[in-house]
Amino acid sequence: MSGIWDAIDATWAAPRLHRVGPFTLREGQGGGQRVSAATTDQVPKPAEIAAAAQAMRALGQRPLFMVRGAQRAFDSALEAAGYEVNDPVIVMEAPIDTVARDGPPPVSAFPIWPPLQIMQEIWAEGGIGPERLAIMAGSCDPKTAILGRVKDRAAGCAFVAIHAGIAVMHAVEVAPALRRLGTARNMARGGADWARRHDATRFAILTVADNAASQGVFTSLGMVPVEHYHYRRDPNWTETP
Repeated sequence: MSGIWDAIDATWAAPRLHRVGPFTLREGQGGGQRVSAATTDQVPKPAEIAAAAQAMRALGQRPLFMVRGAQRAFDSALEAAGYEVNDPVIVMEAPIDTVARDGPPPVSAFPIWPPLQIMQEIWAEGGIGPERLAIMAGSCDPKTAILGRVKDRAAGCAFVAIHAGIAVMHAVEVAPALRRLGTARNMARGGADWARRHDATRFAILTVADNAASQGVFTSLGMVPVEHYHYRRDPNWTETP
């Protein structure tokens, strides 16, 4: 499933990348864990982990590593070095037609780029601010934002981009007062429908492992878990003002 990792990286792209030993370091500029975590395809030595951590501190970032799939030896090395587990995530995927079907219900989901002010406000209410909007703007093309509507109101938004035929939906947010009305489901179908028109063949989404409600929505669209990852972070990090 190497293609899914490339798609995740390209569709939610770190502003800058640095190479330190066997690690790819991401300079996230406030855009969240995924664009700030170090990754490797190897089993690094303790000294290499320490060097990567020091390089992240030099960037003003908490030492943070992403452990993908079955990287058990890497995970054990981080555990031995004192790094704590944070935010296990499940990657779900399906063929594009399975998710898109006949498209979303009428006037329920609209592709819009750049995002409207009301979409930025919905995201901000969910903690997705200017730094993450900058990540969206800097990610690969084609891309779009999806505006979800229910009860004649803007109810939610999400971001979708395509890399090598794989569309990935990120930053799914629904206004608290309008949840459990099908908006996330409609936005996923709308995002997949848009992606199908831009030649995507697969559709993926990332969901926190303990969010059973979110997984239920995407399972109902025919999506299945295909990969997983978690972070390990320095438990003693104190951000310098």
